[in-house]
Amino acid sequence: MPKKIIEKDADILKIIDNYKTFLSKRHKNISTTNAYVNWMYEVQKWLIDNKLCNKSYSIWKDKEIIDEVNKKLNNEFYGIWTELNKNNHGWYSAPWNCWVEYNSKIEKLEDFKIEKTNDVITKKASEEKHQNNLTIIPFSINKFSKDINRSNLRFSEILVKRFFSSLCTKPFVILTGLSGSGKTKLAQIFVKWICKEKDQYCIVPVGADWTNREPLLGYPNALEPGKYVMPDNEVLKLIIKAAKEENQNKPYFLILDEMNLSHVERYFADFLSAMESGEDIPLHAELDNWEDDVPPKIKLHPNLFIIGTVNIDETTYMFSPKVLDRANVIEFRVTEEEMVQFLNNIQMLDLENIRGIGAGMAESFVQLAKNRELKPVETKELNTSLTEFFKELKKTGAEFGYRSASEIHRFAAVVNHLDPERCMTDIIDWAIMQKLLPKVHGSKRKLDSVLKTIGNLCLQDGQKLEDFITQRAEINFSDTAKIKYPVSFEKIIRMYNNLLANGFTSYAEA
Repeated sequence: MPKKIIEKDADILKIIDNYKTFLSKRHKNISTTNAYVNWMYEVQKWLIDNKLCNKSYSIWKDKEIIDEVNKKLNNEFYGIWTELNKNNHGWYSAPWNCWVEYNSKIEKLEDFKIEKTNDVITKKASEEKHQNNLTIIPFSINKFSKDINRSNLRFSEILVKRFFSSLCTKPFVILTGLSGSGKTKLAQIFVKWICKEKDQYCIVPVGADWTNREPLLGYPNALEPGKYVMPDNEVLKLIIKAAKEENQNKPYFLILDEMNLSHVERYFADFLSAMESGEDIPLHAELDNWEDDVPPKIKLHPNLFIIGTVNIDETTYMFSPKVLDRANVIEFRVTEEEMVQFLNNIQMLDLENIRGIGAGMAESFVQLAKNRELKPVETKELNTSLTEFFKELKKTGAEFGYRSASEIHRFAAVVNHLDPERCMTDIIDWAIMQKLLPKVHGSKRKLDSVLKTIGNLCLQDGQKLEDFITQRAEINFSDTAKIKYPVSFEKIIRMYNNLLANGFTSYAEA
């Protein structure tokens, strides 16, 4: 439960305590009780969105409204209500029905009634207070994974966790890998899921003719001083909205599709600089006769998230180390098992099915991304591994600096927060794959010994990369007795095989 809700609203706290007491009699597991309390907020949002109750959260307090809502749920809304219940394992109905049942037996409901007032202003302010304080739902990766099943999309649990943890580590993530493997779809479905309004995101295809920042930021009108030419894709409008004080707790997303169709450094240089310096991006000179609403400069606020998708072929450009160093790079692959499952159950995608479902978690998602107090649970294993990789990568000029090291620490802290049961070995594996390997590229003469060495660092003691290269049987990457960092090791094996076959290798693959 968000701390500020408890601190600010003693009335709601009392209701929640009553509800938890009631549920704890039915559920001995306290985690189940806490989960039900959190689910109340999601039930409440659905009821408000479907106009079954107002925004004052009176359904928890007023018996007449509880009875009225329950009546509607069992009549004209019965079909959609039961469908939601079926798709979400009962969480929509189970805690709600228990609460209705409990309240319907109470004759005196003084603790749960709304204070009556004739003061319209006071009533409106009270409703706004409740709305602002109670729509915050703790961000849940598992909830997203369940919801996207309704759109007929499937992504591995680990991929989704890496994606969210990377976004909360730093608001710039690059998705690369096999064309048609779901890179753009993951970004697209996430923003539709978490954004309440369509103006919270822009999906922009990068053009091969982008040679400067104008396609993203526009330019001052030289023929009409005092006016600014905004890009048609509304990227600048998105950035300006995200910077407004009233929007600081709402996430905004810029998705750059096919980001490397043009040289990234040419059109994205201002963004790369502002990400690190925190300084403003200048747009135009301040004039006394300025007419448009475009400010003279803009800032990239931490509630603005940038997701780039990348495909590698003869029409695209490679990323420079300066770009890769500023992002988490997540590679998409399709396994044989995943392809078999897809072919056996091909379904049409329906991204509208999940629009706005996760909007109640938007503020907690932004708060997590802004939280700089998070620390990894333990760092000894992490620091030891990073030091070993630093020594080897330095031999090829692919070593990492202070920025990457600190971002890996933050990544570990975010994963610890979102997935407390995840072991540090897994977190290190993901960090190596996303932050260290993307900059590795070069010839056989340059990389042969280095790839062998960092490959060996991904194995348990006594194991050698050469043994896996020469064996005829398919490698079992889930064999933890031999492989310590399976995600990174599988990538290094592919890179090494490319090196042997072509005399050159890089992280990026077609």
